[in-house]
Amino acid sequence: MSNAAQAYARTAQNIASPRDIEAQALLKAARQLQDAATRWDESDSELKAALLFNRKLWSIFVSDAIIDSNPEAVSTRQSIANIGIFVLTQCAALQIKPEVDKLQALIDINRNIAAGLSSRV
Repeated sequence: MSNAAQAYARTAQNIASPRDIEAQALLKAARQLQDAATRWDESDSELKAALLFNRKLWSIFVSDAIIDSNPEAVSTRQSIANIGIFVLTQCAALQIKPEVDKLQALIDINRNIAAGLSSRV
């Protein structure tokens, strides 16, 4: 990465809101899952890495959602926790029995949540 790109990345991180950072992380996870689906027969390690990243990301979201000090409404936190449990369950199932057609649900969830985070004021 060039010095200019590194400087831009540092600056963008400093001014990005937490919602923007969450949205970008979700889009990164969706991209990794999509890449694994696109190259399904080429690399088992790519799928494992994508599922691991997605699982870690959603573990953070679920952990944050169940903390009492979280300022979001309880209903919002419950929704995130429920979605997170579904995502974590799907990731575990895909690690045990990889099925390319089941990746799309995870990709769609990540993209839709990212879109919602990006559109919030």
